[in-house]
Amino acid sequence: MQRKAYVTGTAALLAAVLVGCTSGSGGGSPTDNANPGDSGTTTAAAQPGKYRTLPEPCRAVGHDTLDSMLPGIKQLADPAQRDKAYQGDAALTYDTDRKVGCRWKVESPDATDRLSVDFERVVSYDNTVSDDDQAKKLFEDMETAADLPEPSDSSTTSGTPTPTSTPTSTPTGTSSPSASPASGGSPSASRSPSGSRSPSGSGSPSGSGSPSGSPSPDASAADLQPRVLSDLGDDAYIDDQLGSSGSTAEQRTVTVVFRTSNVVVTIEYEEQPMATGTVPDSKEMQDRARDLASQLDDALAG
Repeated sequence: MQRKAYVTGTAALLAAVLVGCTSGSGGGSPTDNANPGDSGTTTAAAQPGKYRTLPEPCRAVGHDTLDSMLPGIKQLADPAQRDKAYQGDAALTYDTDRKVGCRWKVESPDATDRLSVDFERVVSYDNTVSDDDQAKKLFEDMETAADLPEPSDSSTTSGTPTPTSTPTSTPTGTSSPSASPASGGSPSASRSPSGSRSPSGSGSPSGSGSPSGSPSPDASAADLQPRVLSDLGDDAYIDDQLGSSGSTAEQRTVTVVFRTSNVVVTIEYEEQPMATGTVPDSKEMQDRARDLASQLDDALAG
């Protein structure tokens, strides 16, 4: 009988110990079910971009702008051909919410002009990178590929040059007339990247620039070089390249790229003169391309 009682007591003691261990390892400890540091490790998703859709590119450029940039349109006698030229040709795309574009090409007796406008809406698939930041990276890659020259000392990043000449005193103490004030110009001259106004900035009907085909006299090469633009969108730059096709006239291509939030816009404006030895006016073409870029930026902002 004593042996049986001892065994029963031992079993009871073991049972009590097990019950105590089970109750002690339950929900009493704050670290069992949740780690206090877990709530701080969750990273908020990056903000989506401002734009969810894109404009219709072939309707984004008005007739007045096309008349200025593609002078041959107004010279088309057939109304049906003129309407078709205004309509442009939509670029092939598989997702109109992500990338769209339009192309125009018009020939005239003086030159062949081409214009293309492309919109790209950037979407980030990384929750830690916002759409805007992803678009900024795309823009920076495009700017790097453009290989813009270093800004010269005579111009600022906005395209407005610093004064390069100051009035010099004559023996009588009066100012020399060598630095005359800028005269009034056409509306397009107000957006001149050179910061100056010249009658040649208004454009000739033929679109070939000044009669000699040379740049405006008050627009130096430094003022018109490829450069960053500070007065357009969130980021912008302009490129200007003059190429030659063998013995034919030199073709000029002006490109403006700007970013507004998560949309990157690219404008490419080309002119190929018909006459050998003619050079398209750089200032005139840059003014027109920048005017169009400002219009598209305003349309996006609205």
